[in-house]
Amino acid sequence: MKAISTLLFVLISLPSFAFDLVVTNVTGYTLDENGKTVGFQSLLVDNGKVVSLNPSPSDIAQAEKKIDGKGKVMLPGLIDAHGHLLGLGDQLRQVNLRGTTSEADSVSRVKQVAKNSLGASWLLGRGWNQELWSSKSFPTRHSLDDVDSPLPMMLMRVDGHAMWVNSKALAVAQITKDTPNPEGGIIVKDENGEPTGVLIDKAMNLIRAVLPEVDFSTMHQQLTLASEHLLSQGVTGMHDAGITRDQYEFYIIKAAQNQLPIRIYAMVAATDPDIEKMLSNGYIQDAEDMLSIRSVKVYGDGALGSRGAALLTPYSDKPSEQGLLLTPEDKMFDLFSHIAANKFQINYHAIGDRANRLALDTFEAVFKKQGGKEYRHRVEHAQVINVDDLARFPSLGVLPSMQPTHATSDMNMAESRVGHERIKGAYAWQTLIKLGSRLPLGSDFPVELANPFYGIHAAVTRQSRENQPVEGWYANEALTLEQALDGFTRTAAYASHMEDKVGRLAPGFWADFILVDQDPFKISKQDLWKLEVQSTWIAGEEKYRNQN
Repeated sequence: MKAISTLLFVLISLPSFAFDLVVTNVTGYTLDENGKTVGFQSLLVDNGKVVSLNPSPSDIAQAEKKIDGKGKVMLPGLIDAHGHLLGLGDQLRQVNLRGTTSEADSVSRVKQVAKNSLGASWLLGRGWNQELWSSKSFPTRHSLDDVDSPLPMMLMRVDGHAMWVNSKALAVAQITKDTPNPEGGIIVKDENGEPTGVLIDKAMNLIRAVLPEVDFSTMHQQLTLASEHLLSQGVTGMHDAGITRDQYEFYIIKAAQNQLPIRIYAMVAATDPDIEKMLSNGYIQDAEDMLSIRSVKVYGDGALGSRGAALLTPYSDKPSEQGLLLTPEDKMFDLFSHIAANKFQINYHAIGDRANRLALDTFEAVFKKQGGKEYRHRVEHAQVINVDDLARFPSLGVLPSMQPTHATSDMNMAESRVGHERIKGAYAWQTLIKLGSRLPLGSDFPVELANPFYGIHAAVTRQSRENQPVEGWYANEALTLEQALDGFTRTAAYASHMEDKVGRLAPGFWADFILVDQDPFKISKQDLWKLEVQSTWIAGEEKYRNQN
């Protein structure tokens, strides 16, 4: 009897915690429902969700785990509204050609990797950009043929809209001088009609058809590498812009196993042969909001750098070219109507002014016929827009989903591509906001680097990380810091129909937050890209800690 009484006394004496976690002593910033900055000093969390900002001393005392933020800055977890998750993971496994200064420089990196490619069936890489080379010219297969390797090689351009291959790869794909250009693609050929080794847009499918299949194990490796990288950059959620049926099933399995490291809002690829099956399955949403699938990525045109972006009039620096449409114009209305009839969001890739106008025209026609405006359809990139079309975005309720670092990466060639008049409607962030648009922001990784503070810096300064140009490139279109932060949090959440769950730190929201080393509201805007993430938390659990 005495032993039982003692046990009861011990049990009664154990502390009864009402909350899981409290983080105190922080300089916290979040946005309210109107996008205005709110400051706080502590955050209370229970069951993975925010209970309150600045909780009372009694609530703090009832938290099981207490974290001293040591004066660091807390921000909502950042959401990248346009990226390619497994593509990033794949790039982290390949030859990195980002920042190469010439074709020869790129080949030298390939040679280094080729030495250690025993047992591989292909040599793969990504990141070259001929616009950064003094020649400004596309590379050729001949320089890759000089690499001492028997492997077929495929090197993706930084924007993912062109690839550079060697002669072995052309032979495996049976591409010869007699191979015609597929619709929506170009096999670049020399003066003798021979393939040079560069394929643009849908011509790349000829190579993709002979690449090794990506299995579940490979996707797991890609997911792990990409997620680790994103978490280290403060990204707690991302919108995956175009997934295949295999990736769709992979994500669903991972979500069911509670093995998704970050939140994923996935867009089904309209080009996938099994799109009907995925549409018929309806929305996918797990209980923890780690996976949401309710949108379709439609491919409009190519990229500006490879002159694949579809323009209303020819390129200013190459009057013989006007860009490419990857989805034929005469198929767009039926495709949009079908997707909207299934209540899925349409996310249309449009870079050139012709592609953007086609998107707006098609949305307008579909809305008039069957409605569907409430699904918050988007134009991905919305880079070069005819000035007459800018106001149509807010009037139609179509979201321009934009990537700030595209402007600072493209500023060395964009105006030469489209000329002085058309550039007035390009990367027009502030104009669109003033007209009434909301701007979800992202990076388009691995096209650009995934660090969201690079994007915030580009949005606010319109400068490179070398502070060029000094006054900013068309600085009248720069965003305020509050607007940029909104694009990577609250509005990115809105663009994925999750504005009541993520994107802000408020009662009832998931406790996704980051701690950074400096106060973005107090440092020079030129230094925003230097912010370093100290830790990243999802649903009140630490997922990354900076060990430096």
